[in-house]
Amino acid sequence: MPKLKEIRLKRQISQEELAYKVGVTVRYIAFLEAGVRKPSITLAFKIANVLNTSIEKIFLPSECTKCTHK
Repeated sequence: MPKLKEIRLKRQISQEELAYKVGVTVRYIAFLEAGVRKPSITLAFKIANVLNTSIEKIFLPSECTKCTHK
C-alpha cells in the first residue's frame, strides 16, 4: 500500500506511532505499506481516522478500470 506510506509521511506520523494508535505492531504496519497484508475493515477505519482521511484515499487504487464484457 504505497499510498498508506505516502499519506503517513505527509502527516509526519511514524510507523511506531500509527501502530500504537491503531493497536497493531510496527511490523504489521510495514506489511500493510509493502502490500503484503490487507487490513480488516475495522483496522482500515482506525488507520483512516488517525491519518485524518478516508479509507478510499488510502486503500483503493487511484485509477479505476472499466470492466468490459463481450
